[in-house]
Amino acid sequence: MTDAQHDPAGEQWRNYDEFAAGIDTYRLPNTNLDGQALGLTLGDGTTISLAFDAGHVTWAADGAISAAPGTRDPYDAVAVRPDVIFLNLPLASREREAVTIVYSTTTHRAVVTHSVIGDAGVEGTPRVGQRFFAGVTDRGPATGDVPAASRDLIGMRNLYRYSPNHLYEHVYISSERYAWQNLEGVQRGHGDMDLSTVWKFDDGLYLFCFREFRIAVASVWLHDLGYQLKTTGIFLGINGAGESEHSRAGGHIYPLGTVRYPDAQPV
Repeated sequence: MTDAQHDPAGEQWRNYDEFAAGIDTYRLPNTNLDGQALGLTLGDGTTISLAFDAGHVTWAADGAISAAPGTRDPYDAVAVRPDVIFLNLPLASREREAVTIVYSTTTHRAVVTHSVIGDAGVEGTPRVGQRFFAGVTDRGPATGDVPAASRDLIGMRNLYRYSPNHLYEHVYISSERYAWQNLEGVQRGHGDMDLSTVWKFDDGLYLFCFREFRIAVASVWLHDLGYQLKTTGIFLGINGAGESEHSRAGGHIYPLGTVRYPDAQPV
């Protein structure tokens, strides 16, 4: 994509890099993992090993996610709770991919999201695909529930304030889709219904990911719907110059209410 897309009414549809600028203003601060190491085993048998130093990670993976031993990439980490880390690898070792890991230092559970930008757009299919894996870390015996797909957000309606110039509304429609509209920002007046995935990680902690139809962009968020009411996330997409780009994001959550269906339920 080399220029802004247009909606059927002829209004300009913003490029990913236009709306993403500044969307990390209210993000939680980064945490430093330098000097630490982490091993993961995913439910399908995939293994990932990571060693952190100088703002980078040297890692290897074997299985559904693969990386040769000695692969080196930047990393971005946030302590969303004292015992829960949101870790993103905006891969520089290969283009158009990101690996995002949420893990607990107390339950030793983990969720891994692998986001990949496709080579070409296909009508009716988001260009950025995502795969999801539950796993465990090598730091101790796993306890508590295994993270898994969740229906808990269906019917929920929230506001998300990422900066003074970024205010969005989300409505969680089903297990497969959510609706959004921009109330303040360069996308004001625009909205859509896109594919989404929700996994419950722990009490009040939900992995929320979306994949847009109109532009090549996807995101990974960890919503803390407990007392903190904060969200931490990342974007991967194609910018206005047609290049892949990684962005950080985060902000405050303002719940507006929840609808409960009396009989027939969404998918």
